[in-house]
Amino acid sequence: MRPSTSQAPERRRDGDEACSFTRFAAGGRAPRRVLYCDASGGDASGGEETGMSEWTLGRGRFEPVAGPVLVIVMDGVGLGPDDAGNAFTRAHTPALDGLFTRFGCLPITAHGTAVGLPSDEDMGNSEVGHNALGAGRVFAQGARLVNEAIDSGRLFEGETWRWLLDGARETGEPLHFIGLLSDGNVHSHERHLHAMLRAAAAQGVGQVRVHVLLDGRDVGETTALTYVDRLEQVLAALNGPERDYRIASGGGRMRVTMDRYGADWAMVARGWALHVRGEGPRYPTARAAIEGLRAADPGVTDQFLPGFVVGDADGPAGPIRPGASVCFFNFRGDRALEITRAFEDEAFDAFDRGPRLPVRYAGMMQYDGDLKLPTRFLVVPPAIDHTMGEYLARNRVSQFACSETQKYGHVTYFWNGNRSGRFDAAYERYVEIPSDNVPFEQRPWMKSAEIVDATVAGLCGGDVRFGRINLPNGDMVGHTGFRDAAIHAVGAVDLAVGRLLEAIEKLRGVALVTADHGNCEEMYERDKRGSLLSRPRTSHTTNAVPLSLFDPHGQVPARLTATVERPGLSHVAATVFELLGFAPPAAFDPSLLAP
Repeated sequence: MRPSTSQAPERRRDGDEACSFTRFAAGGRAPRRVLYCDASGGDASGGEETGMSEWTLGRGRFEPVAGPVLVIVMDGVGLGPDDAGNAFTRAHTPALDGLFTRFGCLPITAHGTAVGLPSDEDMGNSEVGHNALGAGRVFAQGARLVNEAIDSGRLFEGETWRWLLDGARETGEPLHFIGLLSDGNVHSHERHLHAMLRAAAAQGVGQVRVHVLLDGRDVGETTALTYVDRLEQVLAALNGPERDYRIASGGGRMRVTMDRYGADWAMVARGWALHVRGEGPRYPTARAAIEGLRAADPGVTDQFLPGFVVGDADGPAGPIRPGASVCFFNFRGDRALEITRAFEDEAFDAFDRGPRLPVRYAGMMQYDGDLKLPTRFLVVPPAIDHTMGEYLARNRVSQFACSETQKYGHVTYFWNGNRSGRFDAAYERYVEIPSDNVPFEQRPWMKSAEIVDATVAGLCGGDVRFGRINLPNGDMVGHTGFRDAAIHAVGAVDLAVGRLLEAIEKLRGVALVTADHGNCEEMYERDKRGSLLSRPRTSHTTNAVPLSLFDPHGQVPARLTATVERPGLSHVAATVFELLGFAPPAAFDPSLLAP
């Protein structure tokens, strides 16, 4: 296709979900108690009057649509060059072809400063993308905040940094750093690690051990030695008679430590054995480990390299022992939470960890503000408040969110401003479809059918006004580097979108179809002249993403258009408010609807 610039429902027959939807009174406008909260009527969480006027949504420019408003996020599906590497344009996509032909496709920005990242050279990602979608505004994100904290020196003057270093100096145990070693700037950046190593040396820390998680996903798929060699150069420059700084362990990010959403705790258990206990295949250096593991499994990419320990006949170079100080230096939270729990939870049963290890542990940021994990962190995360989800809950607007495990946290936690749980369970229903624990290229359809089943069932319940779902296929399969599998993945997304649009049409609703960032539209690397190479690409892109408004009954007296110079993901929330009949909050980025 070429775009222009939980429980299954009861079925009548194949492809014909048994749907009904309660129509709203007064010519399609919802009853006031459902859509509009009287300023004197209290909030959605118990009828208290205090502070509700701050949250009250006023009537908007347009009448609300009769049925539900559904946002469909096609994760990792961007608008790229139509060439052999573009799984999006190579896929069979009759539903999306028809959507874009009939209703148009507005390219919107999903990377760089438009989603709070330091520069427009920074590719977007699912976390900042869903933050922007749910918050309706752009907040400075992890990478930018950490850059500023390091460049200003605030990080090294902070209480947590001093607490980590004091612990290492008092006990004589090393200061340990664990994290993703690359310059992908999605979960981490090697520059941050290098700066902290130099600061630790300048502040008198005698021993440091680094536990490197190899990328191959947000950067080139076999670039690990580039980053390891650069790190070794930094360590060599710092080492001396009174300093012993070394790499202690490592492994591919999709094999050890960096699991998320409880999908595969065995990854974290493997990381714990390597980093903490020093148990695993032993090599004299990290370079020797990577070369040896590649020789043993030709074709393996960095993200899937097995774990290893650096050491010699006397033992591992740096297991994490009682009294040590540990810093997890990723700034992004989703793949940092589980290892953080392993270090911080007193009662822990996800794997056989043993008693809580008596160490000083801190994260680069606090990865979950509601769960207070970790309890100590180096950089204050963005304070995302007044999200669309909270506004709707306080105004008693029913919401539905659904995805499979791989992206469930994105339509809940990240959409709600990095907040766990619900604002008001009476008005929010969240459905998680368990993901398959198999390589995604082997199941490129993933759980798209089950997500649609659950969503149609939820919408057909008759009381959902706003829904949001994520179809992860384009991103998760795109990351594998298998183009043909990514083509099948996009085909599965198209089939899912087609079913969803059929249900929305029957319910007299509307749908916004978009993506959170690009990925599968560029499955091959390019040379400096822009020509395609045969080498697979596994990282996100800086391409625009589509936004299309499916309005089969012509209920919306407006069209999607570039109402601002650079429309982006943060403008979707205000657009949703207007489709629901509300005036967007004044602080939100403008709607993309124009009469």
